[in-house]
Amino acid sequence: MLMLGIDPGTATMGYAFVREGDDGEPVAVAYGVVTTPPNQPLAERLQTIHRELAALIATHKPDSAAIEEMFFGRNITAAIQVAQGRGVILLALADAGLKIREYKPAEVKQTIAGYGNANKKQVQEMVKTLLRLDHVPKPDDAADALAIAITALQASRWEGLIQE
Repeated sequence: MLMLGIDPGTATMGYAFVREGDDGEPVAVAYGVVTTPPNQPLAERLQTIHRELAALIATHKPDSAAIEEMFFGRNITAAIQVAQGRGVILLALADAGLKIREYKPAEVKQTIAGYGNANKKQVQEMVKTLLRLDHVPKPDDAADALAIAITALQASRWEGLIQE
């Protein structure tokens, strides 16, 4: 199974494709970010996110996708923009016919680091370890997308066991 993980955003959207290796361990296939210029009108930024994500899906052909749920902090304006980006991302995933899983940040931290309040560095180090990488994936948005994909891959394995 090839899982697509998404860390939503309008300035930077992290993406990651992770599959289960022959040994049952997760393997990073591809990861990175889609960025949009801050001076570009929002509608054009959303269009870029949709177009780039659709191209990534067409190239890698994932079986399923996962996206981080919204976390509302104090900056409502930023939250609204992330929500708009998230909506465009969900549309691209739905257009591709992908099953979509959604995870709260604490669920991802719990799965990856074993602690729902783990800090970003702890999660990144565990992503590096789980994927047997030489270095922590950069930028942070890509590392977050990898963590989301690993979380969804793990959940899909449990779902498979329950259905058997």
